[in-house]
Amino acid sequence: MNQPQHPSPGASPAGTDPKKGFVPVMLTPFADDGQVDYEALTRLTEAYLEAGAAGLFANCLSSEMFDLDPEERVRVTSHVVQIAAGRVPVVASGTFSTETRAQAEFIRRIHGTGVQAVIILSNMLAAEKDADEVFRDHFRRLLDATEGIPLGFYECPTPYKRLVGGPLLDECVRTGRLIYHKDTCCDITQVREKLQLTRQAETFGLYDAFMGHAVETLRAGSAGLSCIQGNLWPELVAWLCSHAEDAARKEEAALASEFFQKTMDIAHHLYPLNAKHFLQRRGWRIGTRTRREVRKPTDKEMDDLDLLYNVSKQLYDRLGISMVKA
Repeated sequence: MNQPQHPSPGASPAGTDPKKGFVPVMLTPFADDGQVDYEALTRLTEAYLEAGAAGLFANCLSSEMFDLDPEERVRVTSHVVQIAAGRVPVVASGTFSTETRAQAEFIRRIHGTGVQAVIILSNMLAAEKDADEVFRDHFRRLLDATEGIPLGFYECPTPYKRLVGGPLLDECVRTGRLIYHKDTCCDITQVREKLQLTRQAETFGLYDAFMGHAVETLRAGSAGLSCIQGNLWPELVAWLCSHAEDAARKEEAALASEFFQKTMDIAHHLYPLNAKHFLQRRGWRIGTRTRREVRKPTDKEMDDLDLLYNVSKQLYDRLGISMVKA
Protein backbone atom coordinates (compact mmCIF):
# COMPACT_ATOMS: atom_id res chain seq x y z
CA MET A 1 0.00 0.00 0.00
CA ASN A 2 1.42 3.36 -0.99
CA GLN A 3 1.62 5.61 2.04
CA PRO A 4 2.33 9.31 2.57
CA GLN A 5 5.87 10.23 3.54
CA HIS A 6 5.01 10.32 7.26
CA PRO A 7 1.71 8.46 7.68
CA SER A 8 0.01 8.54 11.03
CA PRO A 9 -0.92 5.14 12.51
CA GLY A 10 -3.98 4.00 10.64
CA ALA A 11 -3.76 6.70 7.96
CA SER A 12 -4.51 5.80 4.33
CA PRO A 13 -3.41 7.28 1.01
CA ALA A 14 -5.44 10.08 -0.51
CA GLY A 15 -8.40 8.79 -2.48
CA THR A 16 -9.01 5.71 -0.35
CA ASP A 17 -11.33 5.14 2.57
CA PRO A 18 -9.55 5.92 5.86
CA LYS A 19 -8.70 2.93 8.02
CA LYS A 20 -9.83 3.46 11.58
CA GLY A 21 -7.12 2.35 13.93
CA PHE A 22 -6.77 1.31 17.57
CA VAL A 23 -3.51 2.63 19.03
CA PRO A 24 -2.95 1.22 22.53
CA VAL A 25 -1.45 3.44 25.20
CA MET A 26 0.95 0.76 26.29
CA LEU A 27 1.42 -0.51 29.82
CA THR A 28 4.91 -1.17 31.18
CA PRO A 29 5.29 -4.56 32.91
CA PHE A 30 7.53 -4.62 35.96
CA ALA A 31 9.20 -7.60 37.60
CA ASP A 32 8.94 -8.30 41.32
CA ASP A 33 12.16 -6.35 41.91
CA GLY A 34 10.64 -3.26 40.30
CA GLN A 35 12.71 -3.39 37.12
CA VAL A 36 11.13 -3.30 33.67
CA ASP A 37 10.19 -6.84 32.63
CA TYR A 38 11.26 -6.90 29.00
CA GLU A 39 10.13 -10.48 28.40
CA ALA A 40 6.64 -9.49 29.53
CA LEU A 41 6.87 -6.35 27.38
CA THR A 42 7.57 -8.56 24.37
CA ARG A 43 4.48 -10.67 25.12
CA LEU A 44 2.41 -7.54 25.72
CA THR A 45 3.47 -5.97 22.42
CA GLU A 46 2.62 -9.14 20.51
CA ALA A 47 -0.74 -9.37 22.27
CA TYR A 48 -1.69 -5.80 21.31
CA LEU A 49 -0.89 -6.64 17.70
CA GLU A 50 -2.84 -9.88 17.78
CA ALA A 51 -5.78 -7.98 19.29
CA GLY A 52 -5.87 -5.72 16.22
CA ALA A 53 -3.74 -2.69 17.07
CA ALA A 54 -3.03 -0.45 14.08
CA GLY A 55 -0.17 1.28 15.89
CA LEU A 56 1.46 1.46 19.32
CA PHE A 57 1.95 4.39 21.69
CA ALA A 58 4.94 3.51 23.86
CA ASN A 59 6.36 5.57 26.73
CA CYS A 60 3.07 7.30 27.53
CA LEU A 61 1.20 8.01 30.77
CA SER A 62 -0.21 4.46 30.87
CA SER A 63 3.41 3.30 30.56
CA GLU A 64 4.14 5.18 33.82
CA MET A 65 6.56 7.34 31.81
CA PHE A 66 7.08 9.83 34.64
CA ASP A 67 8.25 6.94 36.83
CA LEU A 68 10.83 5.74 34.28
CA ASP A 69 14.26 7.27 34.13
CA PRO A 70 15.48 8.69 30.78
CA GLU A 71 17.46 5.57 29.87
CA GLU A 72 14.46 3.35 30.60
CA ARG A 73 12.23 5.55 28.43
CA VAL A 74 14.61 5.10 25.53
CA ARG A 75 15.12 1.37 26.10
CA VAL A 76 11.39 0.63 26.52
CA THR A 77 10.62 2.52 23.32
CA SER A 78 13.44 0.81 21.42
CA HIS A 79 12.25 -2.59 22.61
CA VAL A 80 8.70 -1.98 21.40
CA VAL A 81 9.98 -0.78 18.02
CA GLN A 82 12.15 -3.88 17.74
CA ILE A 83 9.31 -6.26 18.57
CA ALA A 84 6.82 -4.47 16.30
CA ALA A 85 9.40 -4.88 13.52
CA GLY A 86 7.61 -2.58 11.10
CA ARG A 87 4.26 -4.38 11.32
CA VAL A 88 2.65 -1.21 12.68
CA PRO A 89 3.95 2.31 13.36
CA VAL A 90 5.15 3.14 16.87
CA VAL A 91 5.03 6.58 18.48
CA ALA A 92 6.46 7.59 21.86
CA SER A 93 6.59 10.61 24.15
CA GLY A 94 9.72 12.72 24.01
CA THR A 95 9.31 15.86 26.13
CA PHE A 96 9.98 15.68 29.86
CA SER A 97 11.17 19.20 30.55
CA THR A 98 9.98 22.67 29.59
CA GLU A 99 13.29 23.88 28.12
CA THR A 100 13.54 23.76 24.32
CA ARG A 101 17.14 22.58 24.08
CA ALA A 102 16.58 19.68 26.49
CA GLN A 103 13.34 18.76 24.74
CA ALA A 104 15.02 18.73 21.33
CA GLU A 105 17.87 16.58 22.59
CA PHE A 106 15.55 13.92 24.01
CA ILE A 107 13.26 14.06 20.97
CA ARG A 108 16.30 13.15 18.85
CA ARG A 109 17.09 10.25 21.18
CA ILE A 110 13.56 8.87 21.02
CA HIS A 111 13.45 9.36 17.25
CA GLY A 112 16.68 7.38 17.02
CA THR A 113 14.87 4.30 18.32
CA GLY A 114 12.98 4.09 15.03
CA VAL A 115 9.61 5.52 16.02
CA GLN A 116 7.43 7.03 13.32
CA ALA A 117 6.81 10.21 15.33
CA VAL A 118 7.88 11.66 18.67
CA ILE A 119 5.02 12.90 20.80
CA ILE A 120 5.12 16.30 22.50
CA LEU A 121 3.20 16.61 25.76
CA SER A 122 1.09 19.72 25.21
CA ASN A 123 1.55 20.80 28.82
CA MET A 124 5.32 20.99 28.26
CA LEU A 125 5.01 23.79 25.69
CA ALA A 126 3.44 26.39 27.99
CA ALA A 127 2.56 26.91 31.63
CA GLU A 128 -1.01 26.46 32.76
CA LYS A 129 -1.88 30.15 32.63
CA ASP A 130 0.14 30.99 29.52
CA ALA A 131 -1.66 32.18 26.40
CA ASP A 132 -1.65 30.16 23.19
CA GLU A 133 0.95 32.52 21.79
CA VAL A 134 3.50 31.13 24.26
CA PHE A 135 2.58 27.59 23.15
CA ARG A 136 2.85 28.61 19.49
CA ASP A 137 6.27 30.23 19.91
CA HIS A 138 7.67 27.29 21.86
CA PHE A 139 6.40 24.86 19.22
CA ARG A 140 8.05 26.86 16.44
CA ARG A 141 11.37 26.91 18.30
CA LEU A 142 11.10 23.16 18.82
CA LEU A 143 10.45 22.62 15.12
CA ASP A 144 13.62 24.53 14.30
CA ALA A 145 15.60 22.49 16.83
CA THR A 146 14.47 19.02 15.72
CA GLU A 147 15.55 18.90 12.09
CA GLY A 148 12.44 17.65 10.34
CA ILE A 149 11.55 14.89 12.83
CA PRO A 150 7.82 13.99 12.57
CA LEU A 151 5.99 15.04 15.74
CA GLY A 152 2.67 14.62 17.50
CA PHE A 153 0.72 16.14 20.38
CA TYR A 154 -0.63 14.40 23.46
CA GLU A 155 -3.04 16.34 25.69
CA CYS A 156 -1.57 14.60 28.73
CA PRO A 157 -3.52 15.25 31.95
CA THR A 158 -0.35 15.26 34.09
CA PRO A 159 1.05 17.56 35.47
CA TYR A 160 -1.91 19.52 34.11
CA LYS A 161 -4.12 19.14 31.05
CA ARG A 162 -3.53 21.67 28.30
CA LEU A 163 -5.99 21.29 25.44
CA VAL A 164 -5.00 22.33 21.94
CA GLY A 165 -7.90 24.20 20.35
CA GLY A 166 -8.98 23.62 16.78
CA PRO A 167 -7.44 26.72 15.16
CA LEU A 168 -4.12 26.25 16.98
CA LEU A 169 -4.03 22.55 16.10
CA ASP A 170 -4.76 23.36 12.47
CA GLU A 171 -1.96 25.93 12.42
CA CYS A 172 0.49 23.37 13.81
CA VAL A 173 -0.64 20.69 11.36
CA ARG A 174 -0.08 23.09 8.46
CA THR A 175 3.65 23.12 9.26
CA GLY A 176 3.75 19.61 7.78
CA ARG A 177 5.57 18.29 10.84
CA LEU A 178 2.63 17.34 13.06
CA ILE A 179 1.22 13.96 12.03
CA TYR A 180 -0.44 12.69 15.23
CA HIS A 181 -2.71 14.07 17.91
CA LYS A 182 -4.02 12.20 20.95
CA ASP A 183 -7.09 14.12 22.03
CA THR A 184 -8.35 14.16 25.63
CA CYS A 185 -10.81 17.06 25.58
CA CYS A 186 -13.78 14.67 26.14
CA ASP A 187 -16.00 17.08 24.17
CA ILE A 188 -17.40 15.85 20.85
CA THR A 189 -18.09 19.40 19.70
CA GLN A 190 -14.41 20.32 20.07
CA VAL A 191 -13.33 17.06 18.45
CA ARG A 192 -15.56 17.72 15.45
CA GLU A 193 -14.10 21.21 15.10
CA LYS A 194 -10.55 19.86 15.14
CA LEU A 195 -11.42 17.20 12.57
CA GLN A 196 -13.15 19.71 10.33
CA LEU A 197 -10.24 22.16 10.41
CA THR A 198 -7.59 19.50 9.72
CA ARG A 199 -9.59 17.38 7.26
CA GLN A 200 -7.34 18.19 4.28
CA ALA A 201 -4.13 17.09 6.00
CA GLU A 202 -3.33 13.73 4.40
CA THR A 203 -0.55 12.74 6.78
CA PHE A 204 -2.26 13.78 10.03
CA GLY A 205 -4.47 11.69 12.29
CA LEU A 206 -6.48 12.53 15.41
CA TYR A 207 -6.92 9.69 17.89
CA ASP A 208 -9.53 10.14 20.60
CA ALA A 209 -8.96 8.96 24.16
CA PHE A 210 -12.56 9.38 25.38
CA MET A 211 -14.76 6.32 24.94
CA GLY A 212 -17.89 8.20 26.00
CA HIS A 213 -18.34 9.35 22.39
CA ALA A 214 -16.19 6.78 20.58
CA VAL A 215 -18.73 6.00 17.87
CA GLU A 216 -19.43 9.68 17.22
CA THR A 217 -15.76 10.60 16.91
CA LEU A 218 -15.07 7.71 14.53
CA ARG A 219 -18.01 8.69 12.37
CA ALA A 220 -16.86 12.32 12.43
CA GLY A 221 -13.59 11.36 10.76
CA SER A 222 -11.07 10.59 13.49
CA ALA A 223 -8.20 8.28 12.58
CA GLY A 224 -9.05 6.01 15.49
CA LEU A 225 -9.02 5.51 19.24
CA SER A 226 -6.22 5.58 21.80
CA CYS A 227 -7.78 4.91 25.18
CA ILE A 228 -7.03 3.23 28.50
CA GLN A 229 -9.93 0.84 27.90
CA GLY A 230 -7.64 -0.75 25.33
CA ASN A 231 -5.64 -2.11 28.25
CA LEU A 232 -8.62 -4.10 29.44
CA TRP A 233 -10.51 -4.87 26.22
CA PRO A 234 -8.11 -4.28 23.29
CA GLU A 235 -10.02 -6.52 20.90
CA LEU A 236 -13.28 -4.68 21.59
CA VAL A 237 -11.73 -1.26 20.93
CA ALA A 238 -10.22 -2.57 17.68
CA TRP A 239 -13.60 -4.08 16.72
CA LEU A 240 -15.35 -0.76 17.31
CA CYS A 241 -12.78 1.08 15.16
CA SER A 242 -13.56 -1.34 12.34
CA HIS A 243 -17.36 -1.39 12.65
CA ALA A 244 -18.51 2.00 13.99
CA GLU A 245 -19.37 3.15 10.46
CA ASP A 246 -20.83 -0.18 9.30
CA ALA A 247 -24.59 0.31 8.90
CA ALA A 248 -25.11 -3.46 9.13
CA ARG A 249 -23.46 -3.51 12.60
CA LYS A 250 -25.11 -0.37 13.95
CA GLU A 251 -26.95 -2.19 16.74
CA GLU A 252 -23.84 -4.10 17.78
CA ALA A 253 -21.73 -0.94 17.73
CA ALA A 254 -24.30 0.65 20.01
CA LEU A 255 -23.92 -2.27 22.43
CA ALA A 256 -20.16 -1.84 22.50
CA SER A 257 -20.51 1.92 22.98
CA GLU A 258 -22.96 1.43 25.83
CA PHE A 259 -20.59 -1.03 27.50
CA PHE A 260 -17.72 1.47 27.38
CA GLN A 261 -19.92 4.25 28.75
CA LYS A 262 -21.16 2.12 31.64
CA THR A 263 -17.67 0.91 32.59
CA MET A 264 -15.97 4.32 32.34
CA ASP A 265 -15.48 4.74 36.09
CA ILE A 266 -14.36 1.15 36.59
CA ALA A 267 -11.76 1.43 33.83
CA HIS A 268 -10.22 4.50 35.48
CA HIS A 269 -10.40 3.28 39.08
CA LEU A 270 -6.95 2.34 40.45
CA TYR A 271 -5.47 2.55 36.96
CA PRO A 272 -3.08 1.14 35.75
CA LEU A 273 -3.05 -1.43 38.56
CA ASN A 274 -6.63 -2.44 37.77
CA ALA A 275 -5.72 -3.05 34.11
CA LYS A 276 -2.84 -5.33 35.05
CA HIS A 277 -5.06 -7.29 37.43
CA PHE A 278 -7.75 -7.52 34.74
CA LEU A 279 -5.29 -8.77 32.13
CA GLN A 280 -4.09 -11.38 34.60
CA ARG A 281 -7.72 -12.46 35.06
CA ARG A 282 -7.88 -12.81 31.29
CA GLY A 283 -4.86 -15.12 31.39
CA TRP A 284 -2.18 -12.66 30.28
CA ARG A 285 1.27 -13.25 31.80
CA ILE A 286 1.86 -9.79 33.21
CA GLY A 287 2.78 -8.80 36.75
CA THR A 288 0.64 -6.38 38.71
CA ARG A 289 3.48 -4.28 40.10
CA THR A 290 3.36 -0.54 39.33
CA ARG A 291 5.75 2.29 40.03
CA ARG A 292 2.95 4.79 40.13
CA GLU A 293 1.59 4.86 43.66
CA VAL A 294 -1.75 3.03 43.57
CA ARG A 295 -3.29 1.37 46.59
CA LYS A 296 -3.97 -2.36 46.58
CA PRO A 297 -7.53 -3.29 45.48
CA THR A 298 -9.87 -4.51 48.17
CA ASP A 299 -11.42 -7.98 48.00
CA LYS A 300 -14.66 -6.34 46.89
CA GLU A 301 -12.88 -4.50 44.08
CA MET A 302 -11.24 -7.72 42.94
CA ASP A 303 -14.64 -9.42 42.94
CA ASP A 304 -15.98 -6.55 40.85
CA LEU A 305 -13.17 -7.10 38.32
CA ASP A 306 -14.14 -10.77 38.09
CA LEU A 307 -17.75 -9.79 37.52
CA LEU A 308 -16.68 -7.29 34.89
CA TYR A 309 -14.66 -10.00 33.16
CA ASN A 310 -17.73 -12.21 32.95
CA VAL A 311 -19.90 -9.39 31.61
CA SER A 312 -17.35 -8.42 28.99
CA LYS A 313 -16.92 -12.06 27.96
CA GLN A 314 -20.66 -12.22 27.26
CA LEU A 315 -20.38 -9.13 25.05
CA TYR A 316 -17.41 -10.62 23.22
CA ASP A 317 -19.43 -13.76 22.56
CA ARG A 318 -22.37 -11.66 21.35
CA LEU A 319 -20.13 -9.83 18.87
CA GLY A 320 -18.14 -12.87 17.83
CA ILE A 321 -14.85 -11.56 19.23
CA SER A 322 -12.17 -13.90 20.53
CA MET A 323 -10.09 -12.89 23.55
CA VAL A 324 -6.37 -12.89 22.86
CA LYS A 325 -4.07 -14.70 25.28
CA ALA A 326 -0.60 -13.45 26.17
